[in-house]
Amino acid sequence: MNRRIVVCLVLMMMALSALADEKKSAIAPNSSFDKMKALNGAWVGTLNEGGKQIPVTSRFQMVSDGSVLMSWLGEGTPEEMITVFHMDGHDFMATHYCAMHNQPRMVAAPDNDPNRVVFKFKDGTNIGPSDGHMEQVAFIFYGPDHHIEEWTFLDNGKLTTAKFDFQRKK
Repeated sequence: MNRRIVVCLVLMMMALSALADEKKSAIAPNSSFDKMKALNGAWVGTLNEGGKQIPVTSRFQMVSDGSVLMSWLGEGTPEEMITVFHMDGHDFMATHYCAMHNQPRMVAAPDNDPNRVVFKFKDGTNIGPSDGHMEQVAFIFYGPDHHIEEWTFLDNGKLTTAKFDFQRKK
C-alpha cells in the first residue's frame, strides 16, 4: 500500500515538473528583458530637480524562478515605488506601483538603440480619466555599472520627465 502511494506521488511530481518545463518554454525569449536582468543589484544615484542634485537609491532583484525582475525606487522612504518587469507571451511588460496610488502597466516598445529599453503606457488600475500617471519609462545603459532612468508623468495633458542617473553600488 505505502509503495503504491510513493509511486503515485513520484509520478505526479514528474508530471508537474514536465508541465512546469512546458510552461517555461512557452515564454518567448526577449533581448530587452535579458538586458534589464543585468540591473540585478543595488544602485545609487541622483535626480536632477530644478538644478539641485537629490540623492536616490534603486534596487533590482530577480524573483519567481527568474521570470520576474522587481525594482524598488526610493526603498524605505514614504515615496517608495515598486515596478515589476515580466514577460506576457511575446510582450515585455512593466507594472509600476506608484506613490500616486495607481498602477500603470507599460509594454516595451521597439527601439533601434540596443542600449535603450523603453516602456509605453498600455493601461492601468486606479487611473481615472483626469488622473496623472506614469506614461513612459526609458532605461539607457552605459555599461554594466551605469544606467539612466527617464520616468515620464502625464497630468492634464502635460508630460514631465524626471531623469535619474545611477551607478552600481559597490
